Amino acid sequence: MGETKEEYFIGVDVGTSSTRAALVNLEGKIIKVAVNPIKTWNPQSNFFQQSSEDIWNSCCTVIKEVTNSIEKNLVQGITFDATCSLVAVDKNGNPVSVSPGGEVEQNIILWLDHRAEYEANEINKTGHNLLHYVGGKISLEMELPKLLWLKRNLKQQCWNKTYYFFDLADFLSWKATGCDSRSLCTVICKWLYDAVGFHWDKKFFSNIGLEDLLVDGSYKIGKIVKAPGAPCGNGLTVSAADQMGLLPGTCVSTSIIDAHAGVLGLIGAKNPNLPTELDTRLSLICGTSTCHMALSKDALFVSGVWGPYYSVLGMGFWLNEGGQSATGKLLDHIIDIHPAAAAIHQALPKEMHIFEYLNNLLYKMSENKGLLSCDMLTQNIHVWPDFHGNRSPVADPTLHGMMSGLSLSTGEEDLALKYLATVQALAYGTKHIIFSLEEAGHKGINSVLICGGLAKNKLFVQTHADVIGCTVLIPKEEQSVLLGSAMLAATAAGKFTTVQQAVRGMACPAHVVEPNNKIFEFHKKKYEVFVRMLDDQKAYKRIMDS
Repeated sequence: MGETKEEYFIGVDVGTSSTRAALVNLEGKIIKVAVNPIKTWNPQSNFFQQSSEDIWNSCCTVIKEVTNSIEKNLVQGITFDATCSLVAVDKNGNPVSVSPGGEVEQNIILWLDHRAEYEANEINKTGHNLLHYVGGKISLEMELPKLLWLKRNLKQQCWNKTYYFFDLADFLSWKATGCDSRSLCTVICKWLYDAVGFHWDKKFFSNIGLEDLLVDGSYKIGKIVKAPGAPCGNGLTVSAADQMGLLPGTCVSTSIIDAHAGVLGLIGAKNPNLPTELDTRLSLICGTSTCHMALSKDALFVSGVWGPYYSVLGMGFWLNEGGQSATGKLLDHIIDIHPAAAAIHQALPKEMHIFEYLNNLLYKMSENKGLLSCDMLTQNIHVWPDFHGNRSPVADPTLHGMMSGLSLSTGEEDLALKYLATVQALAYGTKHIIFSLEEAGHKGINSVLICGGLAKNKLFVQTHADVIGCTVLIPKEEQSVLLGSAMLAATAAGKFTTVQQAVRGMACPAHVVEPNNKIFEFHKKKYEVFVRMLDDQKAYKRIMDS
């Protein structure tokens, strides 16, 4: 008998600034990863646009790279995950511009685009029952406010010419298969698809002025909705397969939002000393922003936290999704605007990230002062981190960042302290979200799982453990989002009966970070200041608006 050859699955992740692909085996081991940059245009304040053709070509590039040394018949399935960005195409699949300048290739409104603040406020004033499933308020980062903005502002240029509006992940599945079904994950989480009745609420769409998306049987936003992990169409078309260097008919799973793929790759992480119940774990998917994901067996309504979303991971659980609009981007910003940053960057060894340099500097500073922990260096420096508005649990995009305790110092130690205070503020933001979840009845969180770029930052991870007071798990397989997508591909290809089986079967062991309980009281006091800063900002606004 011939030797059985290993089978592979591809996870493709489209983030804010790059596309990645991973080749993964059935045991969940990532064999190879490829990365390719994508373009973003920022024509004016709060406008961020991308190109679906640029992203599709980038996807094909990374897929070819991770599969260039294997037999193509060994690739059993593919899943696309992506940011929650809005794509517009015409009847022939050509891009339709969403840009005020009319640039044809710019047919995606990126998730962090904030042009539709007025439209979001209008939708929220309806008080419709569906808003309860997004924490009471729709976010201007979601698709319906952006659609309403396009209808009002680019009706001739975009609205009237668009045949399909897609969430980016669904666009990629459609481009690969020709099947225009949508993912239960994207439409429930970002388009207010009815998660209980599983249908588009025509009356609601009429109330907000978007009724023409659901007329004449065209359903520009999709009629067929499938759960992640279900096969999409008949697999790769001949054209798509040719562009990717794969075989036509290769199974394609129904897509998923990038952060939600991260939950699948994280939530089953193995540790023998912790309970394995999935609803006792909080998943943090960190990147430009951070998503905070909690599962529950029952629907829990949490003010300012998105959800509850039913079975959007394909596992039957309800999901609540908190988040911070700027985390990795915020830390980069705090560093980049400081006068000391340029000299540090210039002197850094090639293999060292500036986070590592600042962490080491902070450890040295605390050692010289004889402190119990470097955390205590910021006793009098406090940050409110919502430089791009608050996603959860305040759900106020108009909030701004605050910093208290500034001096005239401009050296690298001053930068290190401001960086540390910002890291702490992000951890307090996570604690703020956990408090809201548990106050609404969520089962106690006994562990936090972190993936993404910030999972490599030891200070960020340890600070979260210390502030929250619980164990943090960092999966040894770092690419949790890509692994989660590969799990769906394996399910769609029939290698697992359910998504939950794939999560258990392909999960990897985790590094364990325990909290330093000796400084819990210090962080408790700083958290009190953190909450007070929110009250102060609101008070300042009331004074100035009076």
